[in-house]
Amino acid sequence: MKADKSNNLMQDLRPTVWIGKQGCSDTIIQEIVAQLKKRDVVKVKWLQNTEVDPEAIAAQAKAFLVEVRGRTLVLARHQKKR
Repeated sequence: MKADKSNNLMQDLRPTVWIGKQGCSDTIIQEIVAQLKKRDVVKVKWLQNTEVDPEAIAAQAKAFLVEVRGRTLVLARHQKKR
């Protein structure tokens, strides 16, 4: 994915999953998986005082980690072919 397309994706997409102070639970992973079945890309945000490992979330959801910026990550159902 080219940088300009990635930037547009990150900015245009609204977060649909929020991780709160409880951290990333199994319920949140299930929600990410459910949303990935309905759409190709999911944007996840988390609170400033919450520790999150984006790579672990992607692995648990069996998704491709597209981008991480600040406290926001974008996951895709499948890795885009270049």
